[in-house]
Amino acid sequence: MGDWYTVGIVVGLGAALGVAATGVLRRAPVALAVAAIVAAAIGFAVWQWDEAAGGVAGAICGALGSSPLVSGTLRRGGTRGGTATLLGLGALVAAALAFVPVVGYLEAIAVPLLGARLRRRAPDKHAGLRSLARD
Repeated sequence: MGDWYTVGIVVGLGAALGVAATGVLRRAPVALAVAAIVAAAIGFAVWQWDEAAGGVAGAICGALGSSPLVSGTLRRGGTRGGTATLLGLGALVAAALAFVPVVGYLEAIAVPLLGARLRRRAPDKHAGLRSLARD
Protein backbone atom coordinates (compact mmCIF):
# COMPACT_ATOMS: atom_id res chain seq x y z
CA MET A 1 0.00 0.00 0.00
CA GLY A 2 2.80 2.39 0.71
CA ASP A 3 4.41 4.48 3.36
CA TRP A 4 1.29 6.57 3.98
CA TYR A 5 -0.54 3.46 5.18
CA THR A 6 2.07 2.50 7.78
CA VAL A 7 2.30 6.08 9.02
CA GLY A 8 -1.50 6.11 9.34
CA ILE A 9 -1.44 2.92 11.39
CA VAL A 10 1.05 4.36 13.86
CA VAL A 11 -0.79 7.70 14.01
CA GLY A 12 -3.99 5.85 14.93
CA LEU A 13 -2.15 3.66 17.44
CA GLY A 14 -0.60 6.78 18.97
CA ALA A 15 -4.02 8.43 19.28
CA ALA A 16 -5.37 5.30 20.95
CA LEU A 17 -2.39 5.20 23.31
CA GLY A 18 -2.96 8.85 24.20
CA VAL A 19 -6.60 8.20 25.04
CA ALA A 20 -5.76 5.14 27.14
CA ALA A 21 -2.89 6.87 28.94
CA THR A 22 -5.07 9.86 29.82
CA GLY A 23 -7.74 7.52 31.17
CA VAL A 24 -5.26 5.67 33.36
CA LEU A 25 -2.94 8.50 34.43
CA ARG A 26 -5.56 11.31 34.57
CA ARG A 27 -3.02 14.08 33.95
CA ALA A 28 -2.52 15.26 30.40
CA PRO A 29 1.21 16.13 30.54
CA VAL A 30 2.20 12.81 32.11
CA ALA A 31 -0.12 10.84 29.82
CA LEU A 32 1.19 12.74 26.80
CA ALA A 33 4.80 11.93 27.66
CA VAL A 34 4.12 8.24 28.31
CA ALA A 35 1.98 7.81 25.19
CA ALA A 36 4.47 9.67 22.99
CA ILE A 37 7.39 7.55 24.19
CA VAL A 38 5.50 4.28 23.68
CA ALA A 39 4.16 5.34 20.26
CA ALA A 40 7.62 6.45 19.12
CA ALA A 41 9.10 3.17 20.31
CA ILE A 42 6.48 1.16 18.42
CA GLY A 43 6.92 3.23 15.27
CA PHE A 44 10.69 3.08 15.36
CA ALA A 45 10.93 -0.59 16.35
CA VAL A 46 8.58 -1.85 13.68
CA TRP A 47 9.12 0.66 10.89
CA GLN A 48 11.26 3.81 10.63
CA TRP A 49 11.63 7.30 12.04
CA ASP A 50 8.75 8.81 10.00
CA GLU A 51 6.32 6.31 11.51
CA ALA A 52 7.71 7.15 14.95
CA ALA A 53 7.06 10.85 14.31
CA GLY A 54 3.52 10.00 13.24
CA GLY A 55 3.02 8.01 16.42
CA VAL A 56 4.17 10.95 18.54
CA ALA A 57 1.78 13.27 16.68
CA GLY A 58 -1.09 10.83 17.22
CA ALA A 59 -0.24 10.47 20.91
CA ILE A 60 -0.28 14.24 21.34
CA CYS A 61 -3.67 14.47 19.65
CA GLY A 62 -5.09 11.59 21.69
CA ALA A 63 -3.84 12.78 25.07
CA LEU A 64 -4.81 16.42 24.63
CA GLY A 65 -8.14 15.57 23.03
CA SER A 66 -9.27 13.16 25.74
CA SER A 67 -8.17 15.22 28.76
CA PRO A 68 -11.41 17.32 28.88
CA LEU A 69 -13.42 14.10 28.90
CA VAL A 70 -11.43 12.62 31.78
CA SER A 71 -11.45 15.79 33.86
CA GLY A 72 -15.16 16.34 33.27
CA THR A 73 -16.01 12.74 34.11
CA LEU A 74 -14.06 12.82 37.37
CA ARG A 75 -15.44 16.25 38.29
CA ARG A 76 -19.01 15.01 37.86
CA GLY A 77 -18.50 12.02 40.14
CA GLY A 78 -17.17 9.30 37.86
CA THR A 79 -14.79 6.81 39.39
CA ARG A 80 -11.16 6.57 38.37
CA GLY A 81 -11.37 2.87 37.64
CA GLY A 82 -14.54 3.17 35.59
CA THR A 83 -13.15 6.05 33.57
CA ALA A 84 -9.91 4.18 32.91
CA THR A 85 -11.78 1.02 31.94
CA LEU A 86 -14.14 2.73 29.51
CA LEU A 87 -11.41 4.80 27.88
CA GLY A 88 -9.18 1.72 27.69
CA LEU A 89 -11.91 -0.21 25.87
CA GLY A 90 -12.48 2.73 23.55
CA ALA A 91 -8.75 2.89 22.89
CA LEU A 92 -8.71 -0.81 21.97
CA VAL A 93 -11.45 -0.18 19.41
CA ALA A 94 -9.56 2.84 18.08
CA ALA A 95 -6.35 0.81 17.84
CA ALA A 96 -8.14 -1.88 15.86
CA LEU A 97 -9.66 0.71 13.53
CA ALA A 98 -6.23 2.24 12.93
CA PHE A 99 -5.43 -0.66 10.61
CA VAL A 100 -8.16 0.46 8.19
CA PRO A 101 -6.58 2.73 5.55
CA VAL A 102 -6.93 6.48 6.34
CA VAL A 103 -8.88 5.87 9.60
CA GLY A 104 -5.76 6.39 11.74
CA TYR A 105 -5.42 9.90 10.37
CA LEU A 106 -9.12 10.56 10.96
CA GLU A 107 -8.80 9.40 14.58
CA ALA A 108 -5.97 11.87 15.17
CA ILE A 109 -8.17 14.65 13.81
CA ALA A 110 -11.43 13.60 15.49
CA VAL A 111 -10.19 13.18 19.08
CA PRO A 112 -8.93 16.78 19.52
CA LEU A 113 -12.04 18.13 17.80
CA LEU A 114 -14.28 16.23 20.19
CA GLY A 115 -12.16 17.39 23.12
CA ALA A 116 -12.46 21.01 21.99
CA ARG A 117 -16.22 20.57 21.69
CA LEU A 118 -16.42 19.25 25.25
CA ARG A 119 -14.27 22.10 26.52
CA ARG A 120 -16.44 24.66 24.73
CA ARG A 121 -19.68 23.18 26.12
CA ALA A 122 -18.42 23.07 29.71
CA PRO A 123 -20.27 25.46 32.03
CA ASP A 124 -18.54 28.48 33.52
CA LYS A 125 -16.88 27.82 36.81
CA HIS A 126 -18.95 30.24 38.89
CA ALA A 127 -22.11 30.54 36.81
CA GLY A 128 -24.34 29.49 39.73
CA LEU A 129 -23.11 32.27 41.98
CA ARG A 130 -24.01 34.96 39.46
CA SER A 131 -27.57 33.72 39.29
CA LEU A 132 -27.95 34.18 43.07
CA ALA A 133 -26.86 37.82 43.05
CA ARG A 134 -29.86 40.12 43.13
CA ASP A 135 -29.70 43.91 42.94
